[in-house]
Amino acid sequence: MRAARRFVVTLVVLAAAVASACGGAATVPDDAPSLLLALAVLDTEDGLPRPLPARLGILTKTADGWSHRFIEDPDSNVFHKVLGYGAGGEVTGVLTLGGSAAVVKLWGPDGSAETLWTEDFGGAFSRMRDAEVGDIYGDGRAAIAVATHDQGVVAVIRPDGAGGFTVDELDREPETVVHEIELGDLDGDGVIEIYATPTAPNQVDGTPQPGKVVRYVPAAGEGRVVVADLGRRHAKEILVDDLDGDGRDELYVSVEAVSGGQVEIRRYLADTDPLAGEIVATLDDQLCRFLTVGDVDGDGTKEMVAAGMRSGLWLLRPREGEWSKELIDADSSGFEHASILLDLDGDGRDELYVASDDQGQVRRYVFDGSRWITDVIFEYADDLGRFTWNIMVAPAGVLPPGS
Repeated sequence: MRAARRFVVTLVVLAAAVASACGGAATVPDDAPSLLLALAVLDTEDGLPRPLPARLGILTKTADGWSHRFIEDPDSNVFHKVLGYGAGGEVTGVLTLGGSAAVVKLWGPDGSAETLWTEDFGGAFSRMRDAEVGDIYGDGRAAIAVATHDQGVVAVIRPDGAGGFTVDELDREPETVVHEIELGDLDGDGVIEIYATPTAPNQVDGTPQPGKVVRYVPAAGEGRVVVADLGRRHAKEILVDDLDGDGRDELYVSVEAVSGGQVEIRRYLADTDPLAGEIVATLDDQLCRFLTVGDVDGDGTKEMVAAGMRSGLWLLRPREGEWSKELIDADSSGFEHASILLDLDGDGRDELYVASDDQGQVRRYVFDGSRWITDVIFEYADDLGRFTWNIMVAPAGVLPPGS
């Protein structure tokens, strides 16, 4: 276990895109929603990509549109995840998960950054790759389940009750990468389960990358249990949610294609055999690394959006057998293609927010009952390359200040 240490880092905050840099931010209400974008940004040097410091992009909704700024952290060269943190449903700060160096930090509205956990895992890379926040131990405290590269570490960062944090390592497997963490309750017993996606090291030459999905239940003392055996295929995106409305979550696994194949989205229930996941949708694509759930038409029934790497954005509607599939936009793409469904305008229907990295834009899609309306809420004006690893939301009042 590693005790937390506190320090203040220099914040590099640049204003872009919308109005007057000096007074605009001060007029934004504390509860104004802000989209948080976890970024890896690349410059070019001697014809080769050069990573810049890890970057947190912030898009804040204002009366005049969307304002944009970003924060850099020189300790890492990528933020793989950003998300709000707080107990009892109240967000009080922002978590960032960095890679090379691997570090989890909690940023406060006063400009401070507290290191909750940092470690060199001893492999070729050290990365904090994904995290989710929940009452994992049933003690009323907001704990953080974390996935890492590349020694297969799954851990929980726990508040220690005295203002600090400790780290409980649940699992470690050499030469293993864990890309995704989800929290949920598939068996309906009220105890939070952790789901993770350990796979063999990343390959770029077409070599098979075997993988699986595993479960941990720390509050019950349960260690690793395989819940989805993917054989010689693997998944880097999973989602846990209750789409069928029966009060119990389901596990959805986006299984990446092999050469000439398709992406398969498989569903697993609490009692599903690990070898027998039900295929609810397929995509003619190699990768689909974002699944997001919401109610796009306000009818009280959840839908899923799948963001393919090249095939575009797809709306999936649950039904018996294979789900219906509707193309939202073929002209939106990206390696990760980060997406999230949120009802930021409060009309009872979720809007779709997407980092269209190949197009250099952040977009908003609204379903009006018959068609999708697209707005570009931010367009990058630089010549930098970037990967957006995730999008989350937090109120403006908890974000680090500008300088």
